[in-house]
Amino acid sequence: MTPSTLAYEYGTGWVEAFALPTGQDFLFGLLEDVFANHWSHIVFGSLIQGAVFEIRVAEPPRRISVFDGYLTVDFGSWHFHVCIGPHQGSPKQPVSADLAAHRRTARAEFYRILNSDRQSARSWGLRLFNGNGDQQITVFFPNPFLSEDGDKVLKTPDWSRLAMWDGFRQRYLGLDPDPLDRSGKGFRCGGH
Repeated sequence: MTPSTLAYEYGTGWVEAFALPTGQDFLFGLLEDVFANHWSHIVFGSLIQGAVFEIRVAEPPRRISVFDGYLTVDFGSWHFHVCIGPHQGSPKQPVSADLAAHRRTARAEFYRILNSDRQSARSWGLRLFNGNGDQQITVFFPNPFLSEDGDKVLKTPDWSRLAMWDGFRQRYLGLDPDPLDRSGKGFRCGGH
């Protein structure tokens, strides 16, 4: 069984995190799986105190690639980059080892935000952090308390919306579905 860590994050609340490998090949495979196979079910962006970017896409990415350590997910009219591997810069503008380590993913985790009782969850996803501890990206997995478009809180949870979470836990962590994920009674944003 993969051990998890439980920590109180100011402004978010109790977060249970399941550590993932941070090697380029693993992260590329994981992020390719997320964006190539689940693009229509996820919301992604940044989640930091004071700003949340919740991006939804209408069609799959045209290309997912890695160059000089940077993952690129290209949606045609726009794209994004995340440094997930060895990064050296160009011959004319090489990057120092310190800056390369700062930019590269140093922590990757599946996470779930728990309610204050720590006996039920209210949000699920994937987070990457660089070598300085700054968040690079958060992927919000489908939430059983929210409608498909995420705009409405459901009166009755749709537990089938945990399929991605359950599948990723099984595939990448070897963990079976957890009853804690289906014990919540409702949804609220934010923490204390």
